[in-house]
Amino acid sequence: MRKAAIAAALLLGAAVTIPAWQERGSEAPAANGVALAASGEPVPLDRLSVAPLVKRVSPAVVNIAVAYPSPYAQNPLLRDPYFRRFLGVPDSAVQPRMSAGSGVIIDAARGLVLTNNHVVGGGSAILVVLQDKRQFQAELLGTSPQSDLAVLRIPPEKLVAAPLAPTDSAEVGDYVVAIGNPFGLGQTVTAGIVSALGRGLTPQSGIGLIQTDAPINPGNSGGPLINMRGEDIGINTAILAPGGEGNIGIGFAVPASVVRSVLGEARRAI
Repeated sequence: MRKAAIAAALLLGAAVTIPAWQERGSEAPAANGVALAASGEPVPLDRLSVAPLVKRVSPAVVNIAVAYPSPYAQNPLLRDPYFRRFLGVPDSAVQPRMSAGSGVIIDAARGLVLTNNHVVGGGSAILVVLQDKRQFQAELLGTSPQSDLAVLRIPPEKLVAAPLAPTDSAEVGDYVVAIGNPFGLGQTVTAGIVSALGRGLTPQSGIGLIQTDAPINPGNSGGPLINMRGEDIGINTAILAPGGEGNIGIGFAVPASVVRSVLGEARRAI
């Protein structure tokens, strides 16, 4: 009797753990464009996608290439190829150094592009590359080292702008999308949530940054952080990377209110 009772209990337990789709007639989960929610109701996959938002905003996101003068080129002796050869300094040492970053068109009518100050500061030439592969030499209108923002201007020729959020309305837990040019790969989209607000990278920092776990890597600097309405709620500016590692899920963006202030100053200077 005891063995029979144990066998019955095991059979009952097995029946309880059978997936719901097997109980309804052994039909496999739907795979034709739907996913099963916890309730068993089919959910169209397009509800789980940020693709429509990305298609709307990504034409406003640009890649930025910056040329920096070589320290060797500042030495008048090293400008002489014969002297360089005598010292064993290769010709490549005096060539400009190149770096890559991201930016976002914020005013299509004026051709204004926002990026980070650390991306373009000190650069001798700035090239802005649009999603459609058009390239423009950019003019540096102004910088704000304290907020790590810079405003560029390119010819306003058939540009698409990303709308700036009217207020700092982001809340912890909001879904966000980061678009940029990590490691010079080209335009890349990552997603996550707002992890915290009002972060300061140093005790002296007077700017409360948005913290996000949306993957941000070197080269993403200057790109936008987008909410689910397609609004730019911040400009990606830094990551926490102990030991020089890549993304560990802690990135920071300058909030829209600070961006709006810096942008207003640039517009008045035009």
